[in-house]
Amino acid sequence: MTAIALPPLIDRLRRAVGTENVLAAQSDLVVYECDGFTIEKNSPDVVVFPSTTEDVAAIVKICNAAGVPFLPRGAGTSLSGGCLPIGGGVMIVLTRMKRILEINLRDRYAVVEPGVVNVWLTNALKGTGYHYAPDPSSQGACTIGGNVATNSGGPHTLKYGVTVNHVLGMEAVLADGSVVRLGGPAEDPVGLDLVGAVVGSEGTLAIVTKIWVRLTKNPQGHRTMLGVFESVDDATAAISEIIGAGIVPAALEMMDQGILVAVEAAFQFGFPLDAQAILLIEVDGLEAGLDQQRDQIIEICKQCGAREVRLARDEKERLKLWKCRKQAFGAIGRLSPSYCTQDGVVPRTKLPHILRKIIEIGARHDIRIVNVFHAGDGNIHPILLFDERNAAQVQRVLAASNEILDECLACGGSVTGEHGIGVEKIGFMSKMFSPTDLAAMKNLRDAFNPRGNLSPDKMLPTAGGCGMEQKHPGRRAAL
Repeated sequence: MTAIALPPLIDRLRRAVGTENVLAAQSDLVVYECDGFTIEKNSPDVVVFPSTTEDVAAIVKICNAAGVPFLPRGAGTSLSGGCLPIGGGVMIVLTRMKRILEINLRDRYAVVEPGVVNVWLTNALKGTGYHYAPDPSSQGACTIGGNVATNSGGPHTLKYGVTVNHVLGMEAVLADGSVVRLGGPAEDPVGLDLVGAVVGSEGTLAIVTKIWVRLTKNPQGHRTMLGVFESVDDATAAISEIIGAGIVPAALEMMDQGILVAVEAAFQFGFPLDAQAILLIEVDGLEAGLDQQRDQIIEICKQCGAREVRLARDEKERLKLWKCRKQAFGAIGRLSPSYCTQDGVVPRTKLPHILRKIIEIGARHDIRIVNVFHAGDGNIHPILLFDERNAAQVQRVLAASNEILDECLACGGSVTGEHGIGVEKIGFMSKMFSPTDLAAMKNLRDAFNPRGNLSPDKMLPTAGGCGMEQKHPGRRAAL
């Protein structure tokens, strides 16, 4: 934006939502220059904090009148540059829209605003006999609006499904400032499944301001196990065998030795640091069948070379195990000043292959890589450790990341399971999809967002002189 055009826009935004809800000083804006994908950075020109759907609609209309781009942001925990303000513009931060509006146990739904942190809903439902199933590892910080934007998963989505399986409806502001309602509390709303289209669209189709989410009955019981393996190959073989036996655990997670060291230093759980891999396995459901599933899983793990399988002795130990898993990323600061988390998907039977390739790629680029991921559904999360103040390391990390994702595609998988495309992976869209597929996606986006002013240059490649190309903001390291 030009220096001349910016002050009038700021004045109009302040009149619409209040001076205290608009940030324009560079020292404030720098906080919003990136999300969890720190390799690419660019500051917005203005940050605005709406409190209501009407506020969002007013902000969007002001932006349209001024001809400036705008994009929504939640907690900023996304890991692919999904809320990176390419080209500047107005960032609409939804974290002050944080009310749980309704909990309806009879009809098994809740209504929340997009700024509600995922774990807040979990805590609000304690003692009711119900829970909200999607539980990303960033559950204590990420917002449900952000989960909707990227169709987040989490450890327990192996059995229960990802975010789209638990969103019944939404209220949203379109790119022209109009307000629409899609779906609602009914199990089978009439009409096109536009909810399914908006979930996972990364803020490029609409700005979601209210969400109806499905509530799930708590299981009668759990059995939580920790399988300890001498090799990654043995652990991944056990994963395939468990699923192949017809058992669908509530969760089936893997951590390798590299991440175990950091997690044990942070939480002192008693993880065996000489193990090459551990599996965190949980089955839940009716008490009547759980012991049989537990015993079958233990037998499979031992047949696949597990040196031991530990059982969580009580609920306290189970919760501590899950705390270690979900806060594993927070422990990475003990290993490296910076990290880049990738998010690929491969068929479960390809897990041994992709993990060997990750080790090989890391060695070739002189980048240390540790792994913690949703093994049950083949959603890998290799964590590349580096120092972003070192430009050479940044380039090696980008090259290694691209090779890992290329290998995921070669295995018949995908370059994202839950983190989204954002700006990081736009270059892979033409590798995953045909020109016809991409054109269909663009047509859908144009129907919702015809001027392209809502979250521009995200997800889909832009048409350039040589076909499809990616737009990058200036790359720089944080100092």
